[in-house]
Formats: sequence, C-alpha cells, structure tokens
Amino acid sequence: MMPWRTAVARLLAVGVVLSLGGAGMAQAPPGGEPPPGVRHDNTSGFEWIRRLERPERLPALKTDEVIAALSLAPGMVIADIGCGTGAFTIPFAKAVAPGGTAFAVDIWPELLDYVNAKAVRDGHTTLKTVLARRDDPALPQRSLDIAFFHDVFHNVHDRPGYLERLAASLNPDGRIAIVEQEFDDPIAKQWDKPEDRITREQVRTWMAAVGFELVRELDLFQGANNPKGAGMPERWFVIYQRTGAGRSPSR
Repeated sequence: MMPWRTAVARLLAVGVVLSLGGAGMAQAPPGGEPPPGVRHDNTSGFEWIRRLERPERLPALKTDEVIAALSLAPGMVIADIGCGTGAFTIPFAKAVAPGGTAFAVDIWPELLDYVNAKAVRDGHTTLKTVLARRDDPALPQRSLDIAFFHDVFHNVHDRPGYLERLAASLNPDGRIAIVEQEFDDPIAKQWDKPEDRITREQVRTWMAAVGFELVRELDLFQGANNPKGAGMPERWFVIYQRTGAGRSPSR
C-alpha cells in the first residue's frame, strides 16, 4: 500500500500539473437550469485549481479576519459552499477543532479531492467533503451553525430555491454569510456578465422570502480595505439570520 504522505503529495501534484497543462473542459455537474449567461459552467475542476491557487490571490481573502467576523469557535459546524481549493475551509477546520465540523462543499470532485488531500496532509480531522449540485448544497438538515459563500452565490442556479434548501440545513439560530463582488467593480465586469452578477438588494429580497434578515454588514473587502495587487474585485460581506432568532452580537 502506498504511504499516505506519498499519496497526498501525488494527488496535489497531479492537480497542479494537469491544471497548468490546460486540462480539457469537463462536463457541467447536474443541478438545474443556469441563470442566463452563466459563463463558467463547464470550467474543469483542475482549471479552477490553477485559478484559485495563484499566490497573489490568497492574501486578499483575509481568512483570519473572516474567522473573527464569524466568531468561529471549537465545536461549531460551518459549511464552506463553493469551497474551491479550501482556502477558507482549511482554516475553518482548524478554528472549529476540537469537536466541530467544517464541510467543504463543491460541485467538482477534483476540487474536493484536492481539499481532502490538504486536510489529510495537515491532519485536519474536522473537515468533511460534500459533493453538491448547482441547485442543492446536499447538506444534512438542521446541522449548520454557519453557511459561508465567498464569491460563489452568483453562480448558484435557482437562487431563491437554493436558499430554501439551505435554510433547512441550518440550526434555528444559524447564519448565512455571503461575500460577493461589487456589481460595478471593473474586475467583476471582466469576470461576469451583468445578468450573472448580483446585488446586495437582490440578496436581501431572496433572504426575506425564506425568512432571514440582515444582521451584519462588514467592509473587509471594500475601498482601501481591499488588498491592492491581488487581482480581486471589491466585495461586500453580509450576514443573515432567521427573522426573530435574535441578532448576533456585534463583533
């Protein structure tokens, strides 16, 4: 049997080599009809590894500040939806240990394999991978303290329906945290068509329809707070909770 360290190293290396070599376009995973104009449906998992692991991107994610804003603590359960290469999921797994769970949720098996290999390599036993659909996060009901999206929710199919299914996965006082591109940011305009980008006002409407209210807004990624030279658009950061559940304390 191949030693686990060797197996992990090979998996990580294969993902990087294939992505840099321009792996072919993969078929889109199942999950409902896309919103008009979605442009990344058929991007392969290996190509996403190449894009998401570029060194200049990682400092712009401010993972430590995000963890503090979410007040993650040992024993909590969080889902990183659209986890990509685990830039948030791995720190989340560390923050909720011992006793908690960080779900790495994605629609691409290649990405989940990549994240799992990182977790095994680093000894993060609190991380679990979940193969989702574009219209369903496929998470256990009433299991989450927090559902987190970073620059992902605009890619979701049937956004109101997705939130309804996600809400069933949250504990009664669970929260949904969304980080999204500023609609008119120049980089966001390069990345996505107008019909693909979303506004905080749209999110507020969709959240109200499933019984959630805005409890906090943060400016971690706006204006001077958005790291320069990272090639990342300015982003808004909002946190929602069920109406009447009681506001999370300001932090």
